[in-house]
Amino acid sequence: MKHHLLCITVCSCVQVEEFSKKYTHVITSGGIGPTHDDLTFEGVARAFGQHVFPHPELVAVCKDFFGTDDLASPKLKLAFVPESSTLHYGVDKKTGEKARYPVVVVQNVYMLPGIPHLFEMAFLRLEDLFRNPNRELCTQELFINADEISITAVLNDANECFKGRVTIGSYPDFYNSYYKVKLTLESHSSAHVDAVTDFLRRQLPENSLVDFDPDPVAHAASQVYKIADSSDQFATKVKQSLHVVEEAFGKYSWDEICVGFNGGKDCTALLHLVHAVACRKKPAGGTGRSQLQALYIRRGQPFPEIELFIRRTKSRYQLDLCVIDGRIKDAMGKLKHIRPTISAVLMGTRRSDPNSAMLRDFSPTDSDWPPYMRVNPILDWTYSDVWKFIRQLSLPYSVLYDRGYTSLGSIENTHPNPQLKCVDKNGIVSYRPAYQLSDPDSERAGRN
Repeated sequence: MKHHLLCITVCSCVQVEEFSKKYTHVITSGGIGPTHDDLTFEGVARAFGQHVFPHPELVAVCKDFFGTDDLASPKLKLAFVPESSTLHYGVDKKTGEKARYPVVVVQNVYMLPGIPHLFEMAFLRLEDLFRNPNRELCTQELFINADEISITAVLNDANECFKGRVTIGSYPDFYNSYYKVKLTLESHSSAHVDAVTDFLRRQLPENSLVDFDPDPVAHAASQVYKIADSSDQFATKVKQSLHVVEEAFGKYSWDEICVGFNGGKDCTALLHLVHAVACRKKPAGGTGRSQLQALYIRRGQPFPEIELFIRRTKSRYQLDLCVIDGRIKDAMGKLKHIRPTISAVLMGTRRSDPNSAMLRDFSPTDSDWPPYMRVNPILDWTYSDVWKFIRQLSLPYSVLYDRGYTSLGSIENTHPNPQLKCVDKNGIVSYRPAYQLSDPDSERAGRN
């Protein structure tokens, strides 16, 4: 009986032929570049008694990428593939975009790139090719806010009860802000997955299972608007905030809008709101820009943790981020020269912020400032509202907030909030996370 799949990195031509007969799918990794030691195409061709030839479709791909179709160029080595090759491009499941370069396949041998992230991308685009159409694989992920050691006995019991029917994987995460262990359940029966899920829900510590969304950015529109469709007081605030953003998108083109983002909790919530609206109602007009513009004004000496979070957020939301150092007023003046099309800046300002009590949803800058429209969608949100929004939607946020910081400035003027300080019986000091602050009036107690 054939095995299902084999992945190999280094092997001989004889082994490729042998593996092709023995396994249902054979995946090779690496050796498909333009240099002298990239010999996978030649090796697989020899394994099946074939020659390599310049595939017309790949010649066109290389010309588009490298700007040449000269078959003597080393760059065109990527176009020389075994004679019986078929090409599978695959589609990115998140963006719907077709891959620029295909995976080359000979019979049941799939030749993937060796660079890890390119290999993963290619495999995910083509993973449906490797599925057995006659077997259903049912999966479920559970997220546990308890140490793995504390739930080991429950996991052992579950594994013993469902051995052979459900495969249970346990993966601790020491840095996640929402859970400590991710469990994966895999079975060929959805009933078995449901049964072990029910077993775990009954046996795990009370309230240890958390409702966590691994990809909140992809689900932003549906989940944010779902909150707004609720009937409580917080839903009313979210609905009003969405209305303000939608109004801004109606007044300004895509090129004229910018989101202020400094890595703090308020602008983290704001950015997600704006992204949710953009997914549904991206403004018309402009130059065809695909990325949302964002502005980071860096003041003083920033926390390294904030800089890292901003870089990751830029990638996560695909932001066109402009970074300007200095005072806010001066930075806004520089922005006029760097991004002259921007007319409106969406800001995460709340009325409880200094000098913000009299602001409106749309407030022009003062006459002695560079002229911008300040758009304030979360003006009437409270400290608790911000954290409810972030935590309910599983939004990533700066790790500093889990260390007791409640309002972030620069390293020189920001400390953990003393209201969150804890001292254990050994005198060791720690701080509870920011979302556990009970007195919102002390939000800025850690700021000089």
